[in-house]
Amino acid sequence: MSNTSAPERTPAQGKPTIAEFRAVAHPEGMLQRRSGEHWAGRLYMRRISSRVTRHLITAPVTPNQLTWLMMLTGVLGGAALLIPGLTGAVLAALLIQAYLGLDCVDGELARWRKQTSTTGVYLDRVGHYLSEAALLTGAGLRAADLFRSSGTTDWMWAFLGTVAALGAILIKAETDLVDVARIRRGLSAVDDSASVPRASGVATLRKLAAGLKLHRLIGGVEASLVLLVAGIADFAHGDLFFTRLAVAVLAGIAVVQTLLHLLSIVLSSRLR
Repeated sequence: MSNTSAPERTPAQGKPTIAEFRAVAHPEGMLQRRSGEHWAGRLYMRRISSRVTRHLITAPVTPNQLTWLMMLTGVLGGAALLIPGLTGAVLAALLIQAYLGLDCVDGELARWRKQTSTTGVYLDRVGHYLSEAALLTGAGLRAADLFRSSGTTDWMWAFLGTVAALGAILIKAETDLVDVARIRRGLSAVDDSASVPRASGVATLRKLAAGLKLHRLIGGVEASLVLLVAGIADFAHGDLFFTRLAVAVLAGIAVVQTLLHLLSIVLSSRLR
């Protein structure tokens, strides 16, 4: 992380310019790290969030309060999928975009104010766990047609949504537990170069999987967009066929990715 600190400014000087703000809020290399930034952040959200955060630098709000709001927004994104019809799918996608924006804003504000903390990092991780699990669970309940007029619900789809949610949580836990295991042994946190499996065959499979990028579909932003497309298709088709197809695919990806990710970690140098 860059040692650049927020420049001292008097009230008369007003807010920093966008360039001044980004020099601090977006440390050198942050947007380029493979595991450091979501593609949507690089593509558009950081351009939006930095302009929002710039107006919050003197606001009576803390970075951790924004992280709590991020959590709430993400969970509400999952809950929105319980709203029948296209409305639920659209609202869920919009709330997940807001969740992504808040995920950018809290860190930018913390870096500008020099208020980064272990608590903030912890809450940020919990927020990702809760939000992605809520979205995928909500997708399963939507596919189960929870509020259908006949009064019967197909719980198989709710189960598949829960499987997808559990997979998303386990994949994140597998990654986070690498540093937990290393620190308990007195080692430093792992870097990206250690993530390549030592076995050439597994490394090739990992490279192929990374190229296809199917694992990204169970992420909050990607899953919300998949479910939005499915919701639009269902609206045109008149049933829940496409949402159910999406939930089945997401559950399958989650199961396979959980196993492959665990194998990739064990066979890499991350635990050495």
